[in-house]
Amino acid sequence: MQVDAVLVLVCVWLASASGRMPQLRGHKLETYKQSRLRRETRMDGGGGHKTGGPIYKRSPDMTKAPMTKSEQLLRIDDHDFTMRPAFGGPPIPVGVDVQVESLDTISEVDMDFTMTLYLRHYWKDERLSFPSTNNQSMTFDSRLVKKIWVPDMFFVHSKRSFIHDTTTDNVMLRVYPDGNVLYSLRVTVTAMCNMDLSRFPLDTQTCSLEIESYAYTDDDLMLYWKKGNESLNTDDRISLSQFLIQKFHTTTKLAFYSSTGWYNRLYIHFTLRRHIFFFLLQTYFPATLMVMLSWVSFWIDRRAVPARVPLGITTVLTMSTIITGVNASMPRVSYIKAVDIYLWLPCTCGIGNPDDMMIDPQITGYGSMDMNTTGNYGMPENGGRQERMLAQVALSDPQIASQVKPSRGYVNIWIDTHAIDKYSRVVFPGAYILFNIIYWSIYS
Repeated sequence: MQVDAVLVLVCVWLASASGRMPQLRGHKLETYKQSRLRRETRMDGGGGHKTGGPIYKRSPDMTKAPMTKSEQLLRIDDHDFTMRPAFGGPPIPVGVDVQVESLDTISEVDMDFTMTLYLRHYWKDERLSFPSTNNQSMTFDSRLVKKIWVPDMFFVHSKRSFIHDTTTDNVMLRVYPDGNVLYSLRVTVTAMCNMDLSRFPLDTQTCSLEIESYAYTDDDLMLYWKKGNESLNTDDRISLSQFLIQKFHTTTKLAFYSSTGWYNRLYIHFTLRRHIFFFLLQTYFPATLMVMLSWVSFWIDRRAVPARVPLGITTVLTMSTIITGVNASMPRVSYIKAVDIYLWLPCTCGIGNPDDMMIDPQITGYGSMDMNTTGNYGMPENGGRQERMLAQVALSDPQIASQVKPSRGYVNIWIDTHAIDKYSRVVFPGAYILFNIIYWSIYS
């Protein structure tokens, strides 16, 4: 009996313990869910009872609010942006600075240059001011530019220009809370450059890019360099094949148009000096070699006509080819260039005046002519005929013609051809060296 009573008590205790276990597990699970929910609520800053310290929230910035449209924040629909800022008042100042990205080509034939640059404008338009607690600016692309007022800048004397549009329009607009605006765009422009080629290829050229407002005179828009000469920045890697870039600088002037008035105009000047080494190799050295080659004929025997004649013809044809090649890459200017003087003057050196002396090719020559018909004029006493050439010369000077007895307006003289060659071996190189000294001292 006692054993049965003990068994009954053990069974009752086990049954009561097993009934309490599910309630305890449920209580613990519910407590975990409640604590997790409480943490999430505290992180979100939501409602519910919070037992910790107070949680502070950052004050919202209207410029960063995702539900606020930029057009509403800038109040674009509330203003007429077809008019300039402060219309009817003093002229609006517009500062400009330029970053030159590349100087692409310089063309002597077309008299122009091509440049790629970043053009930036700075002005203040109070109509675009907006509230901001942390003074953060807003940046836009070209879509907003079409809805507000921007300066109407253009390049004076430009032939072609365009705004880059890969992969989208290279235009940036940045608006500050106080209404200050930065407007930047990337432009490639081809503009005129009036070159003076009288010293080509030893010349130095100065070209200018001119910026001006198309519609607004100086009464409405005051255009100026934002930081003076420091407003122009260039890339250190800019280089050209034929020119050395010496300097960039800026100036500001007023331009007058008889129909519209005075306008502010900004200038970007850059000075270029041409590299001479290319032309030394391609023009001056070949021309010098041809002139030196022509001197060889002075050492060839005068009776070797087949050797001397082709040498002179080859020299003349080669010089003509060099001159034609140089002029083919140059514009048709109406004045003489420095390279023309160098190439043409050596070719004409030693050619006499045809009015003073004319040699009749049908009569001039070597030969055993009758001395009775020619007389002894100019004949050497020792009869050294082998070093003389008989020529009939037409005399234009009446005094000389009266002293001799010409036959039919001509006089027969003996020319010492050997002496001409001896003198030419010294005179021609000396004259060419003197010419080079004068030429390079003037043009270099």
